[in-house]
Amino acid sequence: MAGGEAAAPLLEKKEAVYREGCPGCAVERRKALNPGVPYKEFFHIWTIILASCLPVSSLFPFLYFMIRDLHVAKRTEDIGFYAGFVGASFMFGRCLTSTLWGIAADRIGRKPVVVFGILSVVIFNTLFGLSVTYWMAIATRFLLGALNGLLGPMKAYAIEVCRPEHEPLALSLVSTAWGIGLIIGPALGGYLALPAEKYPNIFSPDSLF
Repeated sequence: MAGGEAAAPLLEKKEAVYREGCPGCAVERRKALNPGVPYKEFFHIWTIILASCLPVSSLFPFLYFMIRDLHVAKRTEDIGFYAGFVGASFMFGRCLTSTLWGIAADRIGRKPVVVFGILSVVIFNTLFGLSVTYWMAIATRFLLGALNGLLGPMKAYAIEVCRPEHEPLALSLVSTAWGIGLIIGPALGGYLALPAEKYPNIFSPDSLF
């Protein structure tokens, strides 16, 4: 350069500005101050995804017996037909509302959507287990899927709480928790199926179980 003047950088790195009362700014500040892996946040993500996944597959080991005991099928050969609708109602509800839950998470924040999703899992999964009619089972499974908008917001949250170099690990945790849930769910459902017959000393044959 003429006169020995140093060239000005084309792109100047601006100092980050964090505003008080801004949740996003608080997250960015925490990521800047803690460059390591956010183990606590990753643990929360893992447990929430696991809890969200368990209801997906835990019903299949006992679904046959549930449909049989609801006396909706006139023949034994028809039990599979009715069981298929119960199994499909969860994902049918989810496919109708997943995009809406993603929009809601962007508008009102991740936390309200996640908390509501966890409560819906607890409430409607319990009501499904207490179903006394076939249509109650269909309705509770449908609502469980429709009101459980956890997966999309949790993926977004997993990206937001970590630095760019840890994003692959965050997304792999989501997939891992989902896969483990699909393993534990059927095993747990099969272990607890027909408790009054398997564990008569604990559950009375005249009880809800």
